[in-house]
Amino acid sequence: MATGRPVRIARAAGLETDRAAETGERRVNVAGSQRALRVTVVYLVVLVALFAAFVLYDRSAPGGTASPSTNGIYVFTGLFVVFAFGGAIFTLHPAPRALEVGPDRVTVVGRWGGRRVLPPLGSLSTRVVRRYPPGLLSGTPVEQIELWGRDVPLRTYLVEDGLFRGANATEDPR
Repeated sequence: MATGRPVRIARAAGLETDRAAETGERRVNVAGSQRALRVTVVYLVVLVALFAAFVLYDRSAPGGTASPSTNGIYVFTGLFVVFAFGGAIFTLHPAPRALEVGPDRVTVVGRWGGRRVLPPLGSLSTRVVRRYPPGLLSGTPVEQIELWGRDVPLRTYLVEDGLFRGANATEDPR
C-alpha cells in the first residue's frame, strides 16, 4: 500500500556542469556568438530579398507566365536553398560556444557541439586578425583571432575580447 510520504529521487547532474567542474573555468563566448548569429540573419534577409526580387521580376517579365520548370525557377530555388544553408553554416562556424580552461588543457566547445582539446593556454599563441567594435552586430568588442601552438594547427575563431586571456599574444603569424 502506498504511503503519503514524499520520496526524493536523486538525479544525475547535468553533463555540462560535470564537464565544467572537471576542467576548472568555463568561459562562454557570448559576444562572438551574438555577432555570428546577427551576421547570419543579415545575410539570410538579403538573400531572401534577392530571391523575392528575382521571382517578382520573373513573373512580371514577358514570358513570366511560363511554367516554373521551363523558366528556371526550380533551379534558382535550389540554388537559393544551397546558398542559404551553406552561408549560414559558413558564417556561424568560426564562433565557438565556449572555452573550458583547465590547468593542463583547454577545450574549445564548437558551435555544433564538437570539442577540440588543446594544450594549456600558456603554450598557445594568438594573433588578432581583426577587431570589431561594439555596435548593431554585438554589444561588446569582438575579435577574429588566429590560434596556434606546438602540435596545434592554425585555427581561426570569432571570439569576444579576452576569451583566450592567458595565451601568448603576438603580432607575427607563425
